[in-house]
Amino acid sequence: QVQLAESGGGLVQTGSSLGLFCAASGRTFNAYRVGWFRQAPGKEREFVASIRQSSDSIDYADSVKDRFTISRDNAQKTVYLTMNSLKPEDTAIYYCAARLSGSSQTTRIPATYKYWGQGTQVTVSS
Repeated sequence: QVQLAESGGGLVQTGSSLGLFCAASGRTFNAYRVGWFRQAPGKEREFVASIRQSSDSIDYADSVKDRFTISRDNAQKTVYLTMNSLKPEDTAIYYCAARLSGSSQTTRIPATYKYWGQGTQVTVSS
């Protein structure tokens, strides 16, 4: 079992950068694939990025590719999301999530992740 806690959100201007942190507890953190998702008001939760246990497989949503970078430090039990060139449409609550196993074809599906953090708000002003 793993518990997740996000931090690093805030209010920034268009074009700014922001870093999010997902801190995990549990002895087997390196066994989990971790994903970042976001949910804007009135919209469904959507995939942002995911990273495999050993960081050898990373996936990004098209909307954030080339602007966001996901990385992890298993020794620190932390996953990072570095967000550059932020846009107003990036405004949402950002969640990190973890799962032990699953097909690589389902990494973008929120329902396949068992553990979730409480979320952190990111607001990008125009």
